[in-house]
Amino acid sequence: MKSVLNISAYQFVRLPDAEALRERLHERALALDLKGTVLLAEEGINLFLAGTPEAVRAWVATLHEDARFAALQPKESWSEAVPFKKLLVKVKPEIIRMNHPAIRPDQLERAPAVRPQTLARWLDQGHDDEGRPVVMLDTRNAFEVDYGAFDGAIDWRIGKFSEFPEAVQAHRAELEGKTVVSYCTGGIRCEKAAIYLQQQGLGAPVYQLEGGILKYFEETGNAPHYHGGCFVFDQRESLDAGLAPEAEPARPASESHRSKDPAG
Repeated sequence: MKSVLNISAYQFVRLPDAEALRERLHERALALDLKGTVLLAEEGINLFLAGTPEAVRAWVATLHEDARFAALQPKESWSEAVPFKKLLVKVKPEIIRMNHPAIRPDQLERAPAVRPQTLARWLDQGHDDEGRPVVMLDTRNAFEVDYGAFDGAIDWRIGKFSEFPEAVQAHRAELEGKTVVSYCTGGIRCEKAAIYLQQQGLGAPVYQLEGGILKYFEETGNAPHYHGGCFVFDQRESLDAGLAPEAEPARPASESHRSKDPAG
């Protein structure tokens, strides 16, 4: 029986009190015996936690007491064991590192998002509702893409997310005049990526996949137009379309460059 609740969530919101917030959230997570990672920065929060359902939901209730996080709804999945070895709550310069200071989702208007069901329909029909071809752009690191991806997605084989802006400049001709949908694991990277792409004047709409691959798995059932699993930054390694750990994940041939930091 899968009795461990795993949650993941992020929110771009101004947190000038990140250090004080870290102390409060860390103390509460310790008291509830939770494991995982919570990253805080001036631009927001990014979290991955696991424990008993009662403990996890009690911690989320504490988070919701802060009006800035009242609407935050973590994605849930289940496992037989806690997939994290320890608890880490820390403050970093960015909750997802892009090294591009002008891209601050907490201060800028969010790029349009496309819901999973709408994206599946676009991919079924071969174009968006305006008749434009749809390009899926994977914003994850190369080793993550090797576990699974959308069919025909553009993959620039980046080694870390901070390489994404440079990759856009080198390959922008692949995107011009098409409807671009940026995607990632849970939405955080593709949210920053979509804002950056919007600023490049590609001459066509730019969307982010709402909730990333994991939300696509959750809301479309058998994940049409996606092959393989989705790498996650914990001991489950990769999840299938049912959000369960893959029995035999398609591991990359070499993982020596793999970063286990969900902020990178």
